[in-house]
Amino acid sequence: MTASPEWLPALILLSDHSGEWQRYIDAVYAVFHRDLIASQPRFRGRWVHCRRDPIIDGKEAGFWHCTSEGKDEVSRTPDLRRCERVAWIRATIENSNDATIDIWVRDDGRRGRRVHIWYNEEYLVVLGERKARSRYQLVTAFCTDRAHTIRKKRRERDGFKND
Repeated sequence: MTASPEWLPALILLSDHSGEWQRYIDAVYAVFHRDLIASQPRFRGRWVHCRRDPIIDGKEAGFWHCTSEGKDEVSRTPDLRRCERVAWIRATIENSNDATIDIWVRDDGRRGRRVHIWYNEEYLVVLGERKARSRYQLVTAFCTDRAHTIRKKRRERDGFKND
């Protein structure tokens, strides 16, 4: 395993919050809010914003997509690995020129073009292009720690031209 780059923030651990879930999720959200709501990162000169609706438990939909998994908006399952890495989202976007990051663009049909920003084949940030508004929308971010997911993402990356 290689050392993490200095730009990559430390993990936000549940154990650092006495194992108290509400305290922990509030701390994770505070970082998300600071990095993606109160201010937005830029990718390729365009702002990256977060999907806000629906608001669930006082937190934006984009937050839940980056910290939980599942298809149904209201019954997603928290994912500790995603929560731990929420500070990686902005860092990955802002350091996308780093040698540890691969970028490719994929047309997802009716959902439009999606930019994939993949740190070290272990953490993926997905942005949706919003050309009419000259910005990107954060779609999701997650760990790629399963062998089949890594194989799939490698095929995608290797099969697409970078824009």
